[in-house]
Amino acid sequence: MGEATIFIKEATGDKQIQQIEQLLNQIEGVERVLVDTNDGEVKIEFDEQKVSKDKILSTLEQNNYHV
Repeated sequence: MGEATIFIKEATGDKQIQQIEQLLNQIEGVERVLVDTNDGEVKIEFDEQKVSKDKILSTLEQNNYHV
């Protein structure tokens, strides 16, 4: 099980957080997404056999989130 902690500038409001969670949970291999509303910190747990951290980051960037 892999873990990644990233910061997303846009993860400040409820709507944006829900969008980020939905986006990440659609990726096969992502097990859990936790977002800290205070500072935009996003913790992601994922199955390294199914998805890489780079794939997760590129998916966020393709959807106009600044990591």
